Amino acid sequence: MAISVFDLFKIGIGPSSSHTVGPMQAAHDFVQALRARDLLERVARIEVHLHGSLSSTGKGHGTDRATIMGLMGERPQAIDPDIISPSIEELLESQTLLLDGRLAIPFVWTRDLQWHDESLPYHPNAMTLVAHGHADELYRNVFYSVGGGFVVDQGQVDRDELDADTTALPYDFNSAGELLALCRLHDLRISELMMENEKAWRDEAEIRAGLWQIWEAMQACVQQGFANEGVLPGGLDVKRRAAALHRRLEAMEDDQSLISTTFSAMDWVNVFALAVNEENAAGGRMVTAPTNGAAGIIPAVLHYYMRFQHDACERNVVDFLLTAGAIGILCKKNASISGAEVGCQGEVGSACAMAAAGLTEVMGGTVGQIENAAEIGLEHNLGLTCDPVGGLVQVPCIERNAIASVKAINATQMALRGDGEHFISLDKAIRTMRDTGADMQEKYKETSKGGLAVNAIEC
Repeated sequence: MAISVFDLFKIGIGPSSSHTVGPMQAAHDFVQALRARDLLERVARIEVHLHGSLSSTGKGHGTDRATIMGLMGERPQAIDPDIISPSIEELLESQTLLLDGRLAIPFVWTRDLQWHDESLPYHPNAMTLVAHGHADELYRNVFYSVGGGFVVDQGQVDRDELDADTTALPYDFNSAGELLALCRLHDLRISELMMENEKAWRDEAEIRAGLWQIWEAMQACVQQGFANEGVLPGGLDVKRRAAALHRRLEAMEDDQSLISTTFSAMDWVNVFALAVNEENAAGGRMVTAPTNGAAGIIPAVLHYYMRFQHDACERNVVDFLLTAGAIGILCKKNASISGAEVGCQGEVGSACAMAAAGLTEVMGGTVGQIENAAEIGLEHNLGLTCDPVGGLVQVPCIERNAIASVKAINATQMALRGDGEHFISLDKAIRTMRDTGADMQEKYKETSKGGLAVNAIEC
């Protein structure tokens, strides 16, 4: 399976890559399929069925709204987040859906959008879309949002064609062991190897420009988080903290004591992560990295490096993201980045490992030290459950990104103090994440039916 770094880092909207970005893309793809079959003009009604985790936490994650926007022809990477609420309000009032943004069909929210707690066999994030004509059913398809905004449909599942991209890569790898062996054999850094692989899709100038655009989107998200204050939507009355903390950090006088400077560094990492995840929780524009639920970790660590490393430059951004992408590819290929499939270890754990690897790369670490840093970052998130309170990507998700960001930096520090030799390999840690996810009870996998999601509620 050929996975590009641009598959892992995608500009989209909050609050969830699997529950917002994926369903919007799936609904958009459904409309395109109707067009390709010359059925679009014949559609008289659309039914939306949300299954499993998409049903359990779909309202808090905005799955229903995202799906409707996809049916209206919107895509997550291009949509203006500010149009979503007015568009949904207009639909609710008029009971009319503009299919593909232009074809008016009746849509009664309580009739045509159904929630089903039961999961479908292939994946807990499933949705069924059905198009009816005036007299008969025209077309239906089942889509699975498998994490990080990735979507597959029932046809791909039935044909076992999930590895949709079969692009031949010059340095293909399916394990960390293979990745390290290729780097050593060809005397390449991980970022250099990834650059050569990315050239299978686009030239180097496009790659660098695309990754810089990803970085600019991450910076814009942080700045929005610094600018916006108040209470996050959803009913939990969670107050934004990033803006006030940022003001305090900007106003602080220099203090050269060790503990003060250490605290200051952690404060900056925290505020970068909080800013991103507060924006995500509010449905703002952000970057999956590799998911929305874990979107603050890589930007926080990269901001930390770019702010405090005196000679940081554009090349470092590219090398950081390429190296982080290599680790994300390994996590996706050999386990999962979906909280609904393996718990939050697949989201925050993967992102922590990716950030640690990226930072170790730009700090000059060897390939062995990079693999060690990624392993430390992942190992110490193993078993992490996904139990969002109220089905919202707020508690514990926002703080969890800040904690994991600091953990990624510490993983880099520990790896750089060693020689790359260590007891548990990254491959074993990823395999353990997969097995732990399989053993984890469903109530701890993005259903809001266990853990903090139920214990936080006063009876």
